[in-house]
Amino acid sequence: MAFFGPDYKRVKDIYDDLTRTLRPIIKSQNRTDFTIELITGGRVDVWTCSDPNAGRSKKYHWAIVDEAGMIPGLEEIFSLAIEPTLLDYGGSAIVCGTPRDITEDAYFYKLCTNKIASENWPVVWKEFHQPTSSNPFLPAAEVAELKRTKPPLVYQQEYMAEFVNWTGESLFKATDLLVDGHGVAYPQHCELVFATIDTAVKDGATNDGTGVIYWAINKYGSGAPLTILDYELLQIRSDMQVSWIPSIFARLETLAKETKARYGTEMGIYIEDKQSGQMLIQHGERVGWNTHAIPAEFTQIGKSGRAQNAMGWVFEQKVKLSQYAFDKVVEFKGSTRNHLITQVTGFRLGDKEAYARADDLADCFFYGVLATFEGESPVLY
Repeated sequence: MAFFGPDYKRVKDIYDDLTRTLRPIIKSQNRTDFTIELITGGRVDVWTCSDPNAGRSKKYHWAIVDEAGMIPGLEEIFSLAIEPTLLDYGGSAIVCGTPRDITEDAYFYKLCTNKIASENWPVVWKEFHQPTSSNPFLPAAEVAELKRTKPPLVYQQEYMAEFVNWTGESLFKATDLLVDGHGVAYPQHCELVFATIDTAVKDGATNDGTGVIYWAINKYGSGAPLTILDYELLQIRSDMQVSWIPSIFARLETLAKETKARYGTEMGIYIEDKQSGQMLIQHGERVGWNTHAIPAEFTQIGKSGRAQNAMGWVFEQKVKLSQYAFDKVVEFKGSTRNHLITQVTGFRLGDKEAYARADDLADCFFYGVLATFEGESPVLY
């Protein structure tokens, strides 16, 4: 038997759960290779689909693909790597997860709606659909409350387990980031401040800029758990970015003093690990900067995935915009405005024109929300 998951973090959890459940009948196990041998002669392998060759050269009675909606390129991985492992034993596959995108290349959606059968493995897929409310191990009252507290489309997708067409939907509203139409004051006390950066390789009027958002995380004091303190959007040559980063640390130190951050700037700066960001991260490692690559679990799900994951936290009023950031207007590519608000509230899934527009601050926004609520900070949620 083999389990396949989207990334290392999730398959690690699968492997740990399996070893706990199977402990009485385990003969040997290897946590490095994610393998388990049983006293019955059986074997369980756990694979990450970050490797497109996951499962190749193996043979299984069962293949279980978890969180299928989160695996990019699943159709190719399944047909070229996973499906062939089932031919020797005439095996079966279970592909499961929460519904995700309705697109031409969303394999999980195609399986559920078209019941695809391949020429080599002409099996008719059967669909088993259960909403969250059907889980007897979850508290019924809290599950029922989700319908009131979650955005309608989020509730339909995440809790009713239905495929939702997000095309053209505006995921973020300015009113959710504000309080009675105004930004909020800086926290009088907070846990820490940090920054997220999305970099660009080239400058020039037709190319992306480099965006920075400064955040304050508040766990124990009054106010929202996450506040945007400030932002920057500029065009800066890649060879100048190394000398520019110290100014980001200086701004963080100033904000840490203004918000009386208990842990100061402990989280440092998160940088998207692509383009010139790779160079900044590598340089930071050499000189001892407190810089980190955005976790792969966030970059691999794509811009749409990041936006959908961040949306729920914003809708629940856990992310607010400071009055300073709300009032800030900057000039970028000949346009003077609050680019943070226009990029975040203007982002729409499936809008091809939106993807062509500047979105550096939108990505910084998504990363900051996910790093706070879904990351692994030692002092947080």
